[in-house]
Amino acid sequence: MNEIIHYFETIPSLHRALLLAGGIAFFWLTESIKPLVNFEYRKWKHAGINIFFTVTSIIVNFLMAFILLWTANWTDENHFGILQLLPAINPWLYLLIGLLLLDLIGAYLVHFIEHKVKFLWKFHLVHHSDIWVDTTTANRHHPGESVIRFAFTTLAVLLVGSPMWLVFLYQSLSVVLSQFNHANISLPVKIDKLISYIIVSPDIHKVHHHYIMPHTDSNYGNIFSIWDRLFGTFSTLQREDIIYGIDTHMALEKHNKIANLLKIPFQKKESFEKN
Repeated sequence: MNEIIHYFETIPSLHRALLLAGGIAFFWLTESIKPLVNFEYRKWKHAGINIFFTVTSIIVNFLMAFILLWTANWTDENHFGILQLLPAINPWLYLLIGLLLLDLIGAYLVHFIEHKVKFLWKFHLVHHSDIWVDTTTANRHHPGESVIRFAFTTLAVLLVGSPMWLVFLYQSLSVVLSQFNHANISLPVKIDKLISYIIVSPDIHKVHHHYIMPHTDSNYGNIFSIWDRLFGTFSTLQREDIIYGIDTHMALEKHNKIANLLKIPFQKKESFEKN
């Protein structure tokens, strides 16, 4: 445990970048070998669009990183937050509780709210507009949504009272597992189902990308599947019945051009409203 803490306390930015790029490369190659869906699309062009949004997310998080660092230091200095109130416990249990709480507030909660608040949904819709869901879709977030998610991550750090090493560990797991559950890979059904009892599996998250409700408004989890099961937002659907995208943006010019994707949150109501 001490080795883990020390590594993530001092993790170089290069290592974090390699984790992001390495995850994309690994799942990109894996899904090319045995894809779940044989998409008829220009894979490189599609990746280029999603990588553009990956870069904008990195820039947003880099520019605002000092806020996260200051928040983590403040909670530690002032003994504020849930973890700060816990008695001395096994460090592995401390780690698990911290990851669960960060995932609840920093991922599940913000995701749920983005689907329920129309103003926020307009930004999140960019992510759902992808009709060719693969590992690059994981980081397809409008810059505005990147700011929204950063705000909730900061709120999570504040309420949880998380040390910075735990934040870095959480973010690393979040990146890799998001790439995993978006990847266009075909796991054996039984293995996918077994995985889904603990973490969000590809089959479970793909249901969330089905183009119509109620499935679009389900399976909000990012790392752990427990929150969807606990709060009644868990849903299943047969692989062959899933159609990716969002019903208002199925046309190519709406979901496959960066210029339009950037403008979606500011377009007229009929351009983004869910049916």
